[in-house]
Amino acid sequence: MPDASVSAQPETHESNQRFPRWLVPAVGLFWGGYLLTLIGIWAFGRLTGLLMLLLVSLFLSLAIEPAVNRLAARGWRRGRATALILVIVIIAAAGFVAAISTLVGRQIADLLQNTDQYVDRIVTFINDLVGTNIDPQEVNDQIQDEEGGFQKFISSQGDNALRLSGAAVGGLLQVFSALLFTFYLVADGPRLRRVICSRLRPARQRRVLEVWDLAINKTGGYLYSRALLAGLSALFHWIAFTVIEVPAPIALAIWVGLISQFIPVVGTYVAGILPVVITLVNPDSSPIKSVFVLAVILVYQQIENYFFAPRITARTMELHPAVSFGAALAGAALLGPVGAVLALPAAAMGQAIGGEWGRRHTVVESPLTEVDPPIIRRPPPRIRRPQKPAADA
Repeated sequence: MPDASVSAQPETHESNQRFPRWLVPAVGLFWGGYLLTLIGIWAFGRLTGLLMLLLVSLFLSLAIEPAVNRLAARGWRRGRATALILVIVIIAAAGFVAAISTLVGRQIADLLQNTDQYVDRIVTFINDLVGTNIDPQEVNDQIQDEEGGFQKFISSQGDNALRLSGAAVGGLLQVFSALLFTFYLVADGPRLRRVICSRLRPARQRRVLEVWDLAINKTGGYLYSRALLAGLSALFHWIAFTVIEVPAPIALAIWVGLISQFIPVVGTYVAGILPVVITLVNPDSSPIKSVFVLAVILVYQQIENYFFAPRITARTMELHPAVSFGAALAGAALLGPVGAVLALPAAAMGQAIGGEWGRRHTVVESPLTEVDPPIIRRPPPRIRRPQKPAADA
């Protein structure tokens, strides 16, 4: 007879020795997600340049599409209209680069030929301003010393010149690629929008097309208003610099016009540094001319703020200075100098889309919501001339 104690032993449950069913899929999902994340980071690092080109091309296409649409409405083919606008943009950009490069090249050549005069002038200015007794001849001797730090620094820049040449060639290739993407985005814009809308419901298609049209009009209008203000600024400063006899007035006027308009808040002061410094160190000009140059820049800024900018931006859109400055800082932190430039049209597009989004309500009147009323210029009253009495019959 079998022992009852043996049969009475508790049975071992297999479920207590097995892992939970969800453990293996969870581990596989974790490691799969980790590997996909690593692959994504690696691919993003390799494709950063391409994504940057696409971003630049997108904003450039938004900027030139209004002009292309106007030409297309007059019977132009979109390909020819896009090519014409891009050629105009390339010529304008090449002219600006050539003007600034010529100015820099002349200043460097003049600096190398007349180093003694520049040193004497700068040292004398520092002595008069600070009250020091620096000998200009000693400074010139140190600069001309072949064993000195200045000559060694000049000799060590040979390799950097080759690197800069290679970087310039790479930059031209990137510019060509961005222009090519821009051409296809604008020339095939209707076809691209049809492909996107074919995947959406009719109501969603209308919404997408409205937002797209708003982005084109507002972004392009903002950039055109900036370009027009830059042209007016360049014209005014060219005339003023010619009268003051500033070296290279055309190049400096173009520099001031563009930098003052496309760098928010501090652009005027950043742009004014170059003409003031060049006028100050020029041996053929007096220090008082640099004061005149600074005064011209500041006076025009006030004229622009009160007369030109309100009239030009009234039909497009004006970014608040705090918004534009913050957007430029954010763009520079994310994408560097290119991001700082693209941040302004991006902020303009975001402000336009955000302004059309959602419902609006009547604002409650409060001292915290009061703003200065706009100045309304009424025409002078017309003086009525007294009528002559009718002659007696």
